[in-house]
Amino acid sequence: MIGYRNSLQIVADLLKITEEHGLEGIKTTPLLSKANLSHTRLHKFVENLTGAGLINKIEYDGKNTFIITSKGRQYLESYKKFQSLADSFGLEL
Repeated sequence: MIGYRNSLQIVADLLKITEEHGLEGIKTTPLLSKANLSHTRLHKFVENLTGAGLINKIEYDGKNTFIITSKGRQYLESYKKFQSLADSFGLEL
């Protein structure tokens, strides 16, 4: 059975999705769909991620595109290592 994701898992998912789209970035609607979040929740996470410098938001013609930063890649790599360590001890994040 799959439970709810916590904030750390959602942040990691958002960073992973933006990383997969490279330098072209990902627009809001596909990000909503792939991250399985409501627009309101996505907006809150995006504010936190851009404020922390983990993603960049580029606004063009009234549409937003999100791109992961190098700091975001470092965070994601650290998260993956921590998740692997927790898994090795049988812990869930």
